Amino acid sequence: MKERKFKYGKCPICYKEKIFLFNGNIFLLKPPIIKHNCSACSYVYEKESGYFIGALYISYGLTVLELIILYVIIQFFTENVWVIFPFMFSFLVLLSFFNFRTSRIIWISIFNK
Repeated sequence: MKERKFKYGKCPICYKEKIFLFNGNIFLLKPPIIKHNCSACSYVYEKESGYFIGALYISYGLTVLELIILYVIIQFFTENVWVIFPFMFSFLVLLSFFNFRTSRIIWISIFNK
C-alpha cells in the first residue's frame, strides 16, 4: 500500500484539489467557503446535514490551546489584566477563520476511507 503524506487543505483521498474555494478574509468579513466535493476524485466533503457539528469541538480545543499559550507568553511582559484580556480577544478574532478552516480539515481527515 502506498503511504501518503498529509497535505494541509487538500483532499484527504487524492491530495490534489483544495478543500476550500476561498480561505476567507477576516478584514473584509468574508468567511471561508468549502467545496461540495473534490473535482479530481469526487470525494464528498459534507456527508450529511450537520456533518461539521463535531468540528466545533476541535475548533474549541484549538482556541483554548492558542489562548493558554498566548496568556503564558503575555504574562512574561505584563501582569495587568486590562492589557492581557483585550489582547487575547483581538488575537481570538484574528485567528477565527484559521480555526474554522483547520477544524473542518481535521474533521474531514478523521472520517475518510
